[in-house]
Amino acid sequence: MKKYIALIVIVLTGSFLYAFQIKDGKPENVKPYKLTKEEKKEGFKILFDGTSMSKWIGNTEEYVLEDGCIVMKPTQEIGGNLYSKDKFDNFILRFEFLLSPEGNNGLGIRHTIVDKGYSGMELQILDSEAPVYKDLKPWQYHGSVYGYIPAKRGFQKPIGEWNTQEVIANGDNITIILNGTVILEANLRKATKDLPVDKVDQAIFNKTGHLAFLGHGSVVKFRNIRIKELK
Repeated sequence: MKKYIALIVIVLTGSFLYAFQIKDGKPENVKPYKLTKEEKKEGFKILFDGTSMSKWIGNTEEYVLEDGCIVMKPTQEIGGNLYSKDKFDNFILRFEFLLSPEGNNGLGIRHTIVDKGYSGMELQILDSEAPVYKDLKPWQYHGSVYGYIPAKRGFQKPIGEWNTQEVIANGDNITIILNGTVILEANLRKATKDLPVDKVDQAIFNKTGHLAFLGHGSVVKFRNIRIKELK
C-alpha cells in the first residue's frame, strides 16, 4: 500500500510542477522579451521572444526552446537548418548568442530553403579563439562572410558570456557590429569582383530569402531576436 501511495504522490507532484512551469504551451518562468521604446519607434519586430518558436521552421528537433533561448542541441555532425517563416530582403537584425567551447554555427541571410547544405550567404558564428581553429582561413572566423570577406577579430566575449550582434543588410552592403564594435563593413560585389565567376556562389547575391541558423555539430544559444525591415 505504501508503494502505491508514494507513486500517487510522485505523479501528483510531477503534474503540479508541470502545470506550474508550463501554461498554454509557454514556460511560465520566462518573461517574454520586449522591444525598447526606441526599437518600437524605429519599427523593429520580434522574431523570438523566449517563449515560442512559432516564427521558425525547419530543424526543430535539434533547435529547441529552452530557458528562454533557441538552443542548438546537435544529434549529428551537421544537422538541418532552422529558418525564419518569413522572408526578408534589406534589414537590421539584432540578436544575442552564447557559444559553448569550440562552438560553431552560422547565420544565414536571404536563404532558400533546401533539404541538405544551404543556399544563401553565411555569416560565421564561431568560437574564434579556440585552439582547434587556429589554422583557419581569415574568412572562416566569427563575423566573416564565409568564403569571401574576413571580419576583424578580438571582440568576442569569453566563452559562457552573452554576445550582442547587429547585422545590417542593405542591398550588397553588409555591416556587422559585435558587442558595439564594427567588425565587418563591405560590399559583396566589390569584394568578389576579382574572383573567377565559377568560384563565387551566386546565392550570396540573393535579393530576398529566409534567415537561417546553420548548425555545425555544437551547442550554441540564441535569444532576443528582432528585426527592422529597410525600405
